[in-house]
Amino acid sequence: MTDEAQPWLIAGLGNPGPQYAANRHNAGFMVADLLAARMGSRFKAHKSRALVCEGRLGTPGTGSHRIVLAKPMSFMNVSGGPVGALSSYHKIPVSRLIVIHDELDIDFGTLRLKLGGGDNGHNGLKSLTSTLGRDYYRVRFGVGRPPGRMDVADYVLKDFSSAERKELDFLVDRAADAVETLITQGLERAQNAYHS
Repeated sequence: MTDEAQPWLIAGLGNPGPQYAANRHNAGFMVADLLAARMGSRFKAHKSRALVCEGRLGTPGTGSHRIVLAKPMSFMNVSGGPVGALSSYHKIPVSRLIVIHDELDIDFGTLRLKLGGGDNGHNGLKSLTSTLGRDYYRVRFGVGRPPGRMDVADYVLKDFSSAERKELDFLVDRAADAVETLITQGLERAQNAYHS
């Protein structure tokens, strides 16, 4: 299969269930939902324990790319299982995997894109790396550090604050743009465009 014909696997990380929907930890799901809307596709349950939709992103013709978009329905800390199963099922190599996740070490409102690296204590990334290795693309959605002595787990499982929610739609849109740029123009151009 030529590189162009090979689909991309995009996984937005989060926790399933309405009680988690607006949590900081679910930033990946929020971006995945917007990408699905852009593709004009709806998520359906897949045997890999993920909600999956397929479609195209980019401009029709030469700049349009096949996409398998996933939201793992396991909990965050075991995301590697469903994403690994989808990667095998569609025969998509890890070099064409993009993972969208919340990132504590980046201020709210900031995006960072990179290839490979550690997990920085992020349990979703830890699970993915143990299943697939570390050489996948990451779109890191900054949520900032918890205030004072608040526990990290409590912080990421809280909803975005009312002040943050005012900017959230714009930031989710920007993260979805960054994913599209990464796919259509490559990592370096995406970094130049979206690293503020």
